This record gives sequence, C-alpha cells and structure tokens, in this order.
Amino acid sequence: MPHTILAEITASVSELKKNPMGTVAAGEGFPVAILNRNEPAFYCVPVKAFEALMDRLEDFELNAIADARKGRTCRRWSLARPGNRRRSPETAHRCVCTGR
Repeated sequence: MPHTILAEITASVSELKKNPMGTVAAGEGFPVAILNRNEPAFYCVPVKAFEALMDRLEDFELNAIADARKGRTCRRWSLARPGNRRRSPETAHRCVCTGR
C-alpha cells in the first residue's frame, strides 16, 4: 500500500536506534520520517520545528476565536466591590462580549 511521506529525509528505526542525534541532525532542522519495514512509523521533529508548529497552531486557534467574536459589542465591568475605590488587582476591569 502506498504511503505519503511528509518529509524530505527518511531513516529506519534501526538507524535511529544506532545514532538518534545523528538522525535528527540529518534533517537539518526539519522533520525526519522514521520508517519501519519501509512504511512511515512516525516523524522525528526537532525542538525548534515543533515549537514553530505549536506557535502556528496557537495563532490559527486564536484567529478562529477572533473571527467568531467579530462584530460583537463589548461592555466593561469591574470586579471591585461597591464602595471600594482602591486600585488593586482585584479591581481590574474586564471586557465581556455579548452576542451580535
């Protein structure tokens, strides 16, 4: 059965066991596809590439939230108790978005 390999560099599980850091280095900062019996088993992803992937995923999720909230009106409200005029973290203002 054909498989799509989403990496330019591949290595076998045996190669990974013999020299794990060398296998990661072979990808030159990009993921390395690890093959088991010539089929992709998993991807070995360097830390910087993984962090960049997680940042992009977080940005994507935040953009989806922002798009969902577009056009809503916001009201400010305070956590301060009535009559308490001191400034403190407890009196921070919050913004509550209401429906369209």
